[in-house]
Amino acid sequence: MLANEILGSEKPREKLQNYGIESLSTSELVAIIIETGTKNESVLTIANRIIMKFKHVAEMQYASLEELQLINGIGLAKASKIMAAVELGKRISLVTEREEIVIRCPDDAVKLVMPELAFLFQEHFHCIFLNTKNQVIYRQTIFVGGLNASIVHPREVFRLALRKSAASLMCFHNHPSGDPSPSSEDLLVTKRLVEAGNIIGITLLDHIIIGKNKYISLKEKGYF
Repeated sequence: MLANEILGSEKPREKLQNYGIESLSTSELVAIIIETGTKNESVLTIANRIIMKFKHVAEMQYASLEELQLINGIGLAKASKIMAAVELGKRISLVTEREEIVIRCPDDAVKLVMPELAFLFQEHFHCIFLNTKNQVIYRQTIFVGGLNASIVHPREVFRLALRKSAASLMCFHNHPSGDPSPSSEDLLVTKRLVEAGNIIGITLLDHIIIGKNKYISLKEKGYF
């Protein structure tokens, strides 16, 4: 049997595993995203129908949830998966097009984290690590849960900062209540992070509390 016949007979996931993501056709990529077919049609048949709906695959980025659901075999769940995959691709492309993300002021940083933190139902403590040019080199959520000094330990924050060779960092956490006003625990955590950073030589540039579509910079407010 010829190699291309072998490829053609394999399911998309098997083909990906055996030959890599680059070996998959556009229809096979869509088939992996939507995962399943229907009682009467295979997943590849439905994936092909989706591709044929558009003159070019790039036009998929403009499709609405309702438009995708008009395709036979596509319900809300599959349409949502397609839109999520397209949006993720757009966001990756947007970041790739930039040489570096540079943080010049609190607002620059907030624009980066607000979409993720503003509407969470639990407190998340998130850090952005910067180089000497204030370019973002790494970011990560380090703690999830109620913010207090016993949980948010400087050791964990600065261990990661050292591992990433960061020159400075900015910390963020959200208030699920929507009110970004700092609590006494917020200020205590900030004080400990500033002190630890001064000892290690990695500057805490800011600690920003995210509320619902608003934020408070503890640095701007003069808390440290």
